[in-house]
Amino acid sequence: MGRLLRSLPDWFGIPAANSEYVGAARELPTYLARPAQDELADPVGVLLARRHFAEAAEIYLLAVEPSLHRHGVGRALVSAFEADLLADGCRVLQVKTLGPSKPHAGYERTRQFYRSLGFWPLEEVQLWGPDNPCLILVKDLAQTSV
Repeated sequence: MGRLLRSLPDWFGIPAANSEYVGAARELPTYLARPAQDELADPVGVLLARRHFAEAAEIYLLAVEPSLHRHGVGRALVSAFEADLLADGCRVLQVKTLGPSKPHAGYERTRQFYRSLGFWPLEEVQLWGPDNPCLILVKDLAQTSV
């Protein structure tokens, strides 16, 4: 997973944070995407899931190899997670990303990606400090048909 995060320096450019993600992958439910032709290959996409309550969950991390952006890998990972959540009675899914008050082309694409999946912005907060506004996006899973 470290190799994948290092391939995305615009999103995962803080080594200490990347180490935390790698550590979290040892404990959190993890969804992996690998090339169809080689299931033993290094993952080309990863989603780390966090369940806060029976009714609420979070995409803690979503990373996809840059050459595969806009090829359905991230969408497939999110869909797999949502299907499991729906089967388990979860109702709300959230994700956090850099907020729009700090312009960044890459994160604008990230926000558009989540909006295309049915997430909507709930609130921008200073969770990560004043230089990194955190946008919380949410999705009502009751409105989802996976």
